[in-house]
Amino acid sequence: MNYTAEIIAVGTELLLGNVANTDAQMISEALSTVGVNVLYHTAVGDNAQRLEEVTQIARKRADLLIFTGGLGPTYDDFTKDVVCRTFGKELVFFPDAAATIQHYYDTVFCRPMPEGTLRQAWLPEGCTFFRNDAGTAPGCVFEADGTTVVLLPGVPSECTYMTQQQLLPWLRSRSPQVILSRDIRIFGLSEPKVQAMLSEVMDEAVNPSLAPYAKTGEVMLRMTAKADAEEACLRLMEPMLAQVRTILGDHIYGEDVGSLEEVVVRLLREKKLTLSAAESCTGGLIAKRLTDIPGASAAFCGGVVSYTNEVKHAVLGVPQDLLDEYGAVSEPVARAMAEGARRITGADLALSVTGVAGPDKDDRGNEVGTVFVGLSTPEGTAVRQLALGRGRERIRTMAAHYALDMVRRYLTDTQQE
Repeated sequence: MNYTAEIIAVGTELLLGNVANTDAQMISEALSTVGVNVLYHTAVGDNAQRLEEVTQIARKRADLLIFTGGLGPTYDDFTKDVVCRTFGKELVFFPDAAATIQHYYDTVFCRPMPEGTLRQAWLPEGCTFFRNDAGTAPGCVFEADGTTVVLLPGVPSECTYMTQQQLLPWLRSRSPQVILSRDIRIFGLSEPKVQAMLSEVMDEAVNPSLAPYAKTGEVMLRMTAKADAEEACLRLMEPMLAQVRTILGDHIYGEDVGSLEEVVVRLLREKKLTLSAAESCTGGLIAKRLTDIPGASAAFCGGVVSYTNEVKHAVLGVPQDLLDEYGAVSEPVARAMAEGARRITGADLALSVTGVAGPDKDDRGNEVGTVFVGLSTPEGTAVRQLALGRGRERIRTMAAHYALDMVRRYLTDTQQE
């Protein structure tokens, strides 16, 4: 069945701006992997009348309504009540839901369940119960008057768990076809540039489809195919994958991978090499991203956050005359930082990053966004100068991207533009 969906997030905190609506983003991305088109995102406060009005509007323009939030045990958790009233459903007690809630209190909270908690075990009559192993509020799905309604908890960790473990499998079971997606990760090209390079491919893309998603510093392409079997989906995708690979070349850093750092750690482990880092303006971001990856201890030795010239000199051994003559944000200092990190850690490779993240120029007149990234290897040390524009967090993120990409290109023997 081909659904058109609306995601309705319930919670006054979303409208006040206290909490970002990350559930809608996550669900939309997940639904794209099973071929569901999301037409609308709606946020509504904790007001029963407005929620009913929103629901009446949504059921006229989408056939899959996904509600997040308002499934807890407190007085303002009335999503189920309003939705059931709108669709003419009664709430009935689900013993299986009650058992999972009790189990969560016994094994996770390890304390008695508060009075009123089992209110969450009352669900719409005739629904399919969605077990929540990440929290206490169960979810469900039911159909009424040609509309499919899904209720999910609003807590992001619980919503993500239930989307992946309950909703997506249920949707796949409803489709007569297999839907398969491949994610192509790109660094070094903007989304408009990717779209321009792939314009002919995208214009002709039907099955499989090809959609770009931009993030800070990188682009992801999602290719989705529908067929009677997974093998048929793969056959449909192969010609388009070959075209994309040819056009984008080594700007593609991975397929069906989670991040650039994941690729770097995998390549380092495959080649039995180690890496360290000397960071100034990124403040340990590179080390953080690498150590987020399971198994990174086999490849990453450690890092030095050398935010001041004193630490650059005393710990990394950057000569004082280089700091005095060129300043901290310079090619010679970036080179010395990388070589110092490699020397003191004994790593096979070492990165360095030094730059001006803002909000003002540095004492040498370097513009905000000026960054030098170095990579020291057994063959020598290379340094790249970057102009990353403005925005402190963006500069730090982009600098870390470029540094990791230098390592990735070295390990794959691809030239940096």
